[in-house]
Amino acid sequence: MDLEEFEQEAEAIYNALPDTFKGKIENLRIVVEDLPDDELIEKANVSSRYDLLGLYQGVPLNYRNTGYGTYPIIPDTITLFKRNIESVAGKGPALREKIREVLIHEIAHYFGMTEDEIRKAGY
Repeated sequence: MDLEEFEQEAEAIYNALPDTFKGKIENLRIVVEDLPDDELIEKANVSSRYDLLGLYQGVPLNYRNTGYGTYPIIPDTITLFKRNIESVAGKGPALREKIREVLIHEIAHYFGMTEDEIRKAGY
């Protein structure tokens, strides 16, 4: 899958989310990169750039207070790491399902869920 197809798949998955979730998401961008750079590896505290499938960076929704948004704020970011997701999932339907799984996992972080809570929910 080339980069454009991967981005379109991620967008389609996001657009298919229930409106009850999408309606609460604001100031969020989703980007696709091949692999995480050294800075992200350090920030995410993982041992290898090949272990990280996705990363949420920002202020989780449950930590935002009444002052949030009263001053310019850069968007929260979910980054999907294309090569790592492909290496785990392969091609076809399995790849699409893995993109969905990683995107939902990172969106759960946006909503403030911990790693343990997300894993208990099946992501």
